[in-house]
Amino acid sequence: MAVHEKITIAKAINASLRASMEADPKVVVMGEDVGKLGGVFRVTDGLQKDFGEDRVIDTPLAESGIIGTAIGLALRGYRPVAEIQFDGFVFPAYDQIVTQLAKMHARALGKVKVPVVIRIPYAGGIGAVEHHSESPEALFAHVAGLKCVTPSNASDAYWMLQQAIAGDDPVIYFEPKRRYHDKSRLDTEAIPDPLHSARIARSGTDLTLAAYGPMVKVCQDVANVAAEEGKSIEVVDLRSLSPIDFDTVQASVERTRRLVLVHEAPVFLGMGAEIAARITERCFYHLEAPVLRVGGFHAPYPPSRLEDEYLPGLDRVLDAVDRALAY
Repeated sequence: MAVHEKITIAKAINASLRASMEADPKVVVMGEDVGKLGGVFRVTDGLQKDFGEDRVIDTPLAESGIIGTAIGLALRGYRPVAEIQFDGFVFPAYDQIVTQLAKMHARALGKVKVPVVIRIPYAGGIGAVEHHSESPEALFAHVAGLKCVTPSNASDAYWMLQQAIAGDDPVIYFEPKRRYHDKSRLDTEAIPDPLHSARIARSGTDLTLAAYGPMVKVCQDVANVAAEEGKSIEVVDLRSLSPIDFDTVQASVERTRRLVLVHEAPVFLGMGAEIAARITERCFYHLEAPVLRVGGFHAPYPPSRLEDEYLPGLDRVLDAVDRALAY
């Protein structure tokens, strides 16, 4: 595949899986409906036809079994890429992930590697029913032994997945499902950024907005609106949630002296809490305003009619920007 003008995130992930499977016959894709159907979001469309049922495996509806099998395959030298169909379906597999997958390497004193990638479409914005729009990333980022990443554009979706598959550590790869059909440029011949580095998505001087996954686009829209009002907003795409590239965030805050953190997950004990604490420690003498957080409410994800009220949008983020700049 050559350089694309623009491609959707969903197609970029599909292309990434293809590239990984072509490069290494030990890469297998598995999950509910990933084969003949091509996944409920059609992200794995055509893979089973091209690589066969032995490498693109339709599993039973049993998330614990999917991850347990993936761990066994990894121990036998394979590189399984397991899909959890929706974010809220991951919890039957939570025990396998946090007590087995995350611990195997340490438990074996480094002698065992478990290169499992778990793809999880996450967050809201698609008008779905209960357990189809959740943001469980903080639960997994808290677990030592797991790495967690999330792309916000086609280029990162393509490169980060290949990097995750090629590595020897278990990685949770969170896919922002409402951005699946967003298009952006992809250069398949580029040199990708390191997997766990943040990037400056937009430069600015007055305030830093740090976000990841589905909220990066919202923050870029906020920066566009703020620019019309004469405010210069820098947007940092975190990309990696465990580990977190605090150095890039710190450098940005040292320039702008203000930080607003944005994510869909509830603010209470969300990813923003750790980043706010760490940046406050590192940048205490640079900050001209308290670090503010914008996110979901500490409540179960609501029915689709209330989704727009629950999700952080342009107005809620702009309000936080105005409050930070008012100090």
